[in-house]
Amino acid sequence: MGRGRVQLKRIENKINRQVTFSKRRSGLLKKAHEISVLCDVEVALIVFSTKGKLYEYSTNSGMENILERYQRYSYAEKALVEADPESEGRWRHDYGELRYKAEALQKSQRHLMGEQLESLTFKELQQLELQLDNALRHIRSRRNQLLFDSIAELQRKAKTLHEHNSILEKRLMEGNGAMALTEHPHWEPQSQPQTSSSSPPPFLTTDSLPTLNIGHCWRASHTSA
Repeated sequence: MGRGRVQLKRIENKINRQVTFSKRRSGLLKKAHEISVLCDVEVALIVFSTKGKLYEYSTNSGMENILERYQRYSYAEKALVEADPESEGRWRHDYGELRYKAEALQKSQRHLMGEQLESLTFKELQQLELQLDNALRHIRSRRNQLLFDSIAELQRKAKTLHEHNSILEKRLMEGNGAMALTEHPHWEPQSQPQTSSSSPPPFLTTDSLPTLNIGHCWRASHTSA
């Protein structure tokens, strides 16, 4: 025959009570950790011993955040009940759905950040990877579009500046020409004399050379000898 159901009551023996507390406390902390990992839930556990010693366990979100969340939810439920006691059931149902959706969104966000992936199956991991690939594709497309728009805007500004520079350069040249005419009002470019290419250069002829009397020079030199 199996053992009957053990009646839960305070252990009178102090030593047995302390030993049972140590064993059950360790098991309780272990179970809290297991349920937080397996079910991806936030768990906060607080235990005070008979001597007032504190034992606690909390998930990665932290004990303070969990307690603050609990107080916020408890205050919201009390406010709903006090505002309309007749619709308490409907408000509780709607509030439960909203809380479930909020927790699901937080869970999905943690998965997208690469956190708490131990509880996901292979198929769920594939779907998560596909979502990340699609999101990354949209992000890159938007980034490239912004880059193209920025380049087009810079090219438009460069073209406008180039046109302004051309106008200023043209005005500067016109101003310099007007200043030169003001300083030299009668100045005109001088034309170079052009020589006809058909007329040949003049040559010396025998008529233009002086006549040399060779005989007279010979006789003069022999007479003096």
